[in-house]
Formats: sequence, structure tokens, C-alpha cells
Amino acid sequence: MRTALALCRSILFWLLFVLMSSVASIGAVVALPISHRATIAFVRVWARFHRLICRFVLGQRIVVEGDMPDSPVLYVFKHESAFETIEQPLLFRHPAVFAKEELFSIPVWGQAAHFYGLIPVDRDGGGKAMRAMLGAAKAALASGRPLVLFAEGTRVPHGQAPALRPGFAGMYRLLGVPVVPVAVNSGIAYPPRRWIKWPGTITYRVGETIPPGLPREEAEARVRAAINALNPPEALWAD
Repeated sequence: MRTALALCRSILFWLLFVLMSSVASIGAVVALPISHRATIAFVRVWARFHRLICRFVLGQRIVVEGDMPDSPVLYVFKHESAFETIEQPLLFRHPAVFAKEELFSIPVWGQAAHFYGLIPVDRDGGGKAMRAMLGAAKAALASGRPLVLFAEGTRVPHGQAPALRPGFAGMYRLLGVPVVPVAVNSGIAYPPRRWIKWPGTITYRVGETIPPGLPREEAEARVRAAINALNPPEALWAD
């Protein structure tokens, strides 16, 4: 019975989400030559609609433990599912999210992402790509936008705690801004790469701010521990 109910809820959720995603993407692109604020508004409405259908269709409750100031710092999120990526325009007014380069080739969505101000991550682009990414990140910080990085590089099943990708250390050293780690356990109710979602509570837990200038090993260890704070203790350092 529980599986059948979750199946029905998930079907309705995806129908509504795909419809709203299409409307929001088209609206954001149409607004490109007219108003940057309108594009940002379309993206924010899309994220808010997603949270509403998570709550009232899937039966998921969202809890935030701690504060996430909308300020020019580097946020590092645990990445368990698409949930926390969709949530970013709702958590912050206009975040600069680091996103995989290939996502920008998606028709319509990619155009809106460029105009919105997401930062492409080209893992095979070498030094030139790194300089472009760093320049975009510094420009975002200068305009008062928070940076959002998923330092594990890909979605990680709940309970796993892989090492951070090398890109985090470079950004931390070169940007010289505080780092705010955020744990999230979305993989339980919103599992990655599975279209059936489950009712439950999805929690964000904001960790202690990490100052700039620490040795690489210390900064990585503190971030890794903080973003895995909602994992089972026995799985925390399962290398």
C-alpha cells in the first residue's frame, strides 16, 4: 500500500514538475532581452513551485537548522539528489551556482542558465577553464551574490562520504572568502536517479563557518565532516 501510494504521488509530481519546468524555462528565455529581474523571478517561481509539490503532493517536509545568510561567501552543499540543486533559487535571492558544463547545452534551459548567472564547470578544460570559472566567481562575489558549490562533484547516495573533488581546494585558496558547509539528507526521500519519491523530512543543517586561509587539509576535513553531519556515524568516513 505504501509503495502504491508513493507511486501515484510520484506520477502526479513529475507531471506537474515537467509542466512547470517547461513554462518557467520558456518564460525565462522570453524575458532575456527584456529584463534580468524577470528571468530571476521565473527561476524563483519554478523553485517555489517545486517545494510546494514536494510538500503537498509527495508529502515531504523541509526543515532548516541554522541560518544561511544571503551574502558573498562560498556555500558548500552535500549533494544527495537533484532536490538541493532545484532549491538554490529559493534558499538565496540570486545564487551563483557552479554547474556541470554539459548542462548548458540543454535547449532553452541552457540559455536561461547562462543569463541567470550559473557558473560552468569544465572539468577537462585545464587552466583556461579554471581561470574563466575563477573570474566568474569573483564577479559574482563582487556583486554580492553567494557562491554555491557541490564539492563532491556528483550526486552521492545517502550514507556515503566521498572525498571532495580537487576543485574545492582551488576555489578556497584563490577566492579567499569564508566557507559555509551545509549538510542535507535529501537522498532518503528524494533518491537520486529514481523517479519514485517518498514522504518524509528533508533537513538542511548549516555547519560552522570556516575562515579563509587555513591549510588545504584542514579546510577539506572540516567541510567534509560538516556536510556529512546528517549521515549515519558509522558511514561518515567510509573510504
